[in-house]
Amino acid sequence: MTETIRLTMAQAVARFLAAQRTEIDGETVPLFAGVWAIFGHGNVAGMGEALHGVRDRLPTYRAHNEQGMAHAAIAFAKASFRRRMMACTTSIGPGATNMVTAAALAHVNRLPVLLLPGDVFANRRPDPVLQQVEDFSDGTVSANDVFRPVSRYFDRITRPEQIIAALRRAMQVLTDPAECGPVTLALCQDTQAEAYDYPAAFFAETVWTQRRIRPDEAELARAAAALRGAKKPVLIAGGGVLYSRASAALARFAQDHGVPVLETQAGKSALPHAHPLNMGAVGVTGTSASNRLAEEADLVLAVGTRLQDFTTGSWALFKNPKTRFVALNVAAADAAKHRAMPLLADARVGLDALGAALKGWSAPEEWQGKAHEGKALWRADADTAMAATNVERPSDAQVIGAVQRRLEDAVVVCAAGGLPGELHKLWRAERAGDYHLEYGFSCMGYEIAGGLGVKLARPDDEVVVMVGDGSYMMLNSELSTAVMMGQKLTLVVLDNRGFGCINRLQMGTGGANFNNLLADSHHEVMPEIDFVLHARSMGAHAEKVAGIAELETALAGARERKATSVIVIDTDALATTEAGGHWWDVAVPEVSDRAEVRAKRAEYETMIKQQRIV
Repeated sequence: MTETIRLTMAQAVARFLAAQRTEIDGETVPLFAGVWAIFGHGNVAGMGEALHGVRDRLPTYRAHNEQGMAHAAIAFAKASFRRRMMACTTSIGPGATNMVTAAALAHVNRLPVLLLPGDVFANRRPDPVLQQVEDFSDGTVSANDVFRPVSRYFDRITRPEQIIAALRRAMQVLTDPAECGPVTLALCQDTQAEAYDYPAAFFAETVWTQRRIRPDEAELARAAAALRGAKKPVLIAGGGVLYSRASAALARFAQDHGVPVLETQAGKSALPHAHPLNMGAVGVTGTSASNRLAEEADLVLAVGTRLQDFTTGSWALFKNPKTRFVALNVAAADAAKHRAMPLLADARVGLDALGAALKGWSAPEEWQGKAHEGKALWRADADTAMAATNVERPSDAQVIGAVQRRLEDAVVVCAAGGLPGELHKLWRAERAGDYHLEYGFSCMGYEIAGGLGVKLARPDDEVVVMVGDGSYMMLNSELSTAVMMGQKLTLVVLDNRGFGCINRLQMGTGGANFNNLLADSHHEVMPEIDFVLHARSMGAHAEKVAGIAELETALAGARERKATSVIVIDTDALATTEAGGHWWDVAVPEVSDRAEVRAKRAEYETMIKQQRIV
């Protein structure tokens, strides 16, 4: 007779999650590092009671905002290279839908997070229940249906036994290198409390290991032949290199075969900045060293990247008409993009196999020499951009320079606005994972919660969050959570008094300064936001500095301090690093009364003719 355990559905979820393990470097640790929870009707009785029962094995953390806690969970998974993860539970209604933005972020960035929103009553006796969204033509719809397009797997649990198959499917998605992304299990609130005789084997400890897909022999041979025929090859390193933990394999491949390496936002730090063949960022926010090579390249080996528009300069960057692409990726959809030769494989295994197939071959010395020369020139440009000056309002680049000098071995966290572009160009990461940017979804408000998630994943490292005033205002509540949990962060708040990045984009497309900077927005009184007092009110040490010298002093103090620190500095809303970079496709109106817009439209029509259409 099969041994069973009588539990509520919610208790079964909690016990199952606590039993999942993962193997990292020979050590077995819990796969789920904890559960973020904001309780309300729809989860406080069911999941609340269940999580309390396993709190010694599966910690529960309280946040202030559902989107923020999901960002923290996602950042934890990213900082753990997808080897560990967290779950999030909410009430029904707004508590659930607050997580939708985070779900989209995880989906775009291929990051694992388990979302457990409460749902309506499966029995429909109290109908409509508080916060229920009614669809007059479909009685099965609830607010949680908005998670369907932003979940890799979605299920609604209306009977307690359904959780058995649902959790097994969830684990397959969360741990699969190609399918990886958010899973949403909508838990009907009455079903959470219903009991069932679950098989005891369902709660047996399960150890998940990293699956490494090996390349097909024919695809490998084609890729190797293409590289051997190349005179100007480059390698674009994406986030898949980091998730595969393939940094050493990437360094070997570059060194053995003399192929310059260009970095995406997600792939930056996969190769140490000091490596002679690391050309740095590529694309719209790329270095001159990378982009000059990309323009001439006759073969692009794209490893672990989906080749989005910022990486490819909206597909206008690769100007050599003979350019071919080889896409080494675990996801078949990514490997086949833009008529690339697919090489379906894990990044580490694939690079090693391709390296072996290319034994004795290396890129021409002239090409390697051009790469070294370009890197030296870029280093000089970057040094100039980051150099300290006595200006009243420094540029973002100058602030980055100060942070790099004082916290060079820290993990830098950032997301949306102008800072990611400057960091992509300028930050010099020497360890895998020291550069943590959310730029796949470019989500304002990720930074502070993301920094908390990174700190939970890497408790022994310094974590510095660089955030603009606009993003800080959008979502800052998890600063209080970090203080409450004793997780030390250093925040550098760059105050340019508005949405400076989009203001520059507005100007760059011929638009008038309108509704971005506070001064150009409708107002009766200009806001004078005191970020220092605000941060202090949430328990952080906070100070405002005037200029780069004071910033460096404050950063040194923050490093020695055990508590979270917030450092505020006024910055120039218009200044940006002119060196490097590339055109980005932002459609300019065909018709306008403004001469500036008409001029930019003419430039736009010239550039779109350079796009690679395949």
